[in-house]
Amino acid sequence: MSKDKLGPAKTGTSHWWHQRLTAIALIPLILFLVGLLPNMAGATHREFTALMQIPITPVVLILLVAAGLYHMKLGLQVVIEDYVHNACVKMALVVSLTLFTFFLAAAGIVSIIMLAA
Repeated sequence: MSKDKLGPAKTGTSHWWHQRLTAIALIPLILFLVGLLPNMAGATHREFTALMQIPITPVVLILLVAAGLYHMKLGLQVVIEDYVHNACVKMALVVSLTLFTFFLAAAGIVSIIMLAA
């Protein structure tokens, strides 16, 4: 993206677009989850395992975890950048948020893979 397409501060446009794109991507992923939940409610372990063996189920759930957590990180980062005024604290919070998000994503994705295996 060329510099002339960025906002007055010359930053932030890609962050804004990523937040909007993840929001749009989350719509069909959440609809899939809402459609999946009635099948999971009251299911036995065998039925749940069979549901997770359908290849699309773990793929969509992994995409949901990844997109949802990335969207969460982007939103919380904006809050931190807007409301924390101490530069050192701001940097520490953004780094902590990034590490925490990666940890949650890894835990979620590994859990889905273990359920699907």
